[in-house]
Amino acid sequence: MKIRKELWFGFALMAAILVPVVIYTPWTSFIDGHLDHADLGALGLLMLALIVVAIMLGFPTAFTLMGMGVFFGWLAYRSVNPALANRQILDLMVQRAYSVMSNDVLIAIPLFVFMGYLVERANLIEKLFKSLHLALARVPGALAVATIVTCAIFATATGIVGAVVTLMGLLALPAMLRAGYNIKVAAGAITAGGCLGILIPPSVLLIVYGATAGVSVVKLYAGAFFPGIMLAGLYVAYVIVVAKWKPHLAPPLSATERTVPLPPLSQALAPRGRNALTGLLAALGDPALPKPKVASQFFVSVLPAISVAALLVVMYAAATAPIAAVDTTGLVQAGDANVIAEDAPVDKSGLAEPPQDESGLQEPPKDGDDAKEPPAAQAPAAQAAPAAAASTPVAATRAEAGQDVAAIGERLPVPLWYWIVLAVGLASIVLVCWLMSWQRLEVFKMLLASFFPLAILIVAVLGSIVFGLATPTEAAAVGALGGLVLAGIYRYISARQSAPKNAVWSTLQDLGGIIKESSFLTAKTSAMVCWLFVGSSIFSASFALLGGQEIVERWVLSLGLNTVQFMLLSQFIIFILGWPLEWTEIIVIFMPIFIPLLPKFGVDPLFFGLLVALNLQTAFLSPPVAMAAFYLKGVSPPHVTLNQIFAGMMPFMGIQLIALALLYAFPGIGLWLPGLLYK
Repeated sequence: MKIRKELWFGFALMAAILVPVVIYTPWTSFIDGHLDHADLGALGLLMLALIVVAIMLGFPTAFTLMGMGVFFGWLAYRSVNPALANRQILDLMVQRAYSVMSNDVLIAIPLFVFMGYLVERANLIEKLFKSLHLALARVPGALAVATIVTCAIFATATGIVGAVVTLMGLLALPAMLRAGYNIKVAAGAITAGGCLGILIPPSVLLIVYGATAGVSVVKLYAGAFFPGIMLAGLYVAYVIVVAKWKPHLAPPLSATERTVPLPPLSQALAPRGRNALTGLLAALGDPALPKPKVASQFFVSVLPAISVAALLVVMYAAATAPIAAVDTTGLVQAGDANVIAEDAPVDKSGLAEPPQDESGLQEPPKDGDDAKEPPAAQAPAAQAAPAAAASTPVAATRAEAGQDVAAIGERLPVPLWYWIVLAVGLASIVLVCWLMSWQRLEVFKMLLASFFPLAILIVAVLGSIVFGLATPTEAAAVGALGGLVLAGIYRYISARQSAPKNAVWSTLQDLGGIIKESSFLTAKTSAMVCWLFVGSSIFSASFALLGGQEIVERWVLSLGLNTVQFMLLSQFIIFILGWPLEWTEIIVIFMPIFIPLLPKFGVDPLFFGLLVALNLQTAFLSPPVAMAAFYLKGVSPPHVTLNQIFAGMMPFMGIQLIALALLYAFPGIGLWLPGLLYK
């Protein structure tokens, strides 16, 4: 029987992992039962190698982790006290399982997953894709660009990669193939765009990393926002360049495909002029036309201008906000250590993280958390006067720069950057009004109907998290409710169009089925993640008991690496692991090994997490696992082969490496927003 190339690759990789470990394992000491510290460390490395090989062979990850962890943990306890080994390993299992059950971070996972499944079934993605590809009709590679943009928008409402790739495979792939697109370009755009949900919040990966590494999920969400936009932008730029350079790979849409049928009112007004805004304005004075309908259409046509104007007003209010007076009543003289000021001055220049109490999202406790910083109230009294004079850090910064500073309570002078933004905004208003033809008005109405409800949900969920109004768990609960409302509204609209008399009953029936199916899929996904955490917790404890973590640390430190070399080595290892393993396995197995090394090289765990999240995008695009390829193959026509899908993903995989290099070279892409919001 002929063995496929993927199997040969897998077997070769497993041999490369197992052979060196088997050779250096102290089998004689293991058989005799006389295991010293070095022998236990070797067994830890053997356990790590066996885990990777077992997962590659297809064994369930969570239960493999638990089984290996229990067996090797029992060996570790047995080497110290054989009589208590059985009881100690059972106690370890119970303690680790309970610690996972009591982890508040994991509560957000089922809620975000439930929200994602509800939004997926609200029939939004089909309307969004159709309106976007009409809006981007003049852009080279319009269908592929619309596919990536749709995936990026949908990723902010659901982080479920398989669902997005499958839906876009059903919607976008036939449309691109009918338009004459190259199979590789079409498949690459769908799989790469569908995987953006791994990085763009609300990403389940970031929640899992935050729970594993003890990093604030709120900061991770804020930090991943711009890298996600950057990666989507690089995808779009690549598609446009390919379509412009080789038009036969991504042909432009024909004139008939760009045409949108006009409603009766627009057909009647179109002969009066090309511009819809002026046509509707003139029609308001025509008594022969229905004024309420004309007025509503006119309001829709000026809505982009109103939105830009409202944004400019909000930016003006924020840029010229008056300096607030600082309450210094809580300051006391130095030396009075028993007095703790509760009304210490607060820095108003940034947003603080939301308060973390027992009911919300908390980071796992770390050693040294009990150590408190000296209260600000114990600052010398001599420093109180300069602090009050400076009023705020913003005012102090302006004073140092020699700029005019407004008095307390008065508005600040308008900065130069606002005048630039104002000019650009006014120019965009004029441009939009001038370009608002009847066809563009209909496309905008389609975008408004498909994107606006989703945008409200996205802003409500992500905005409340990033700006500290709610914890991720609370925001996910609101998002799940919003997804349910969206699904109900859009099902009702569809039912009204098909059967107006039974619309309510039909909607309730559909909604019941949606809730049932979404709940089942949510329970399945959440159970997988939670069991993974249980298995990972037991595995990590056993690995530490065997001294495997100590061996890894001593080996890395013995290499004499600097910070840059360590980062390159760690990201290369994660990139290679992404070929045979999925991101869940890499996070829960290997992050507990890397995280303790970060302080030794002065690496911020938040920045490391962003690099890992961007790096693990490759886990869904790299063969032989490449789950995105299998999702797409399951819904693609028979003539689309798996090798063609793999070939189409390779350029986008290279783009991910470019994005990874950009994020490392310019850390501000990921750290600027968290630093601004959470000072």
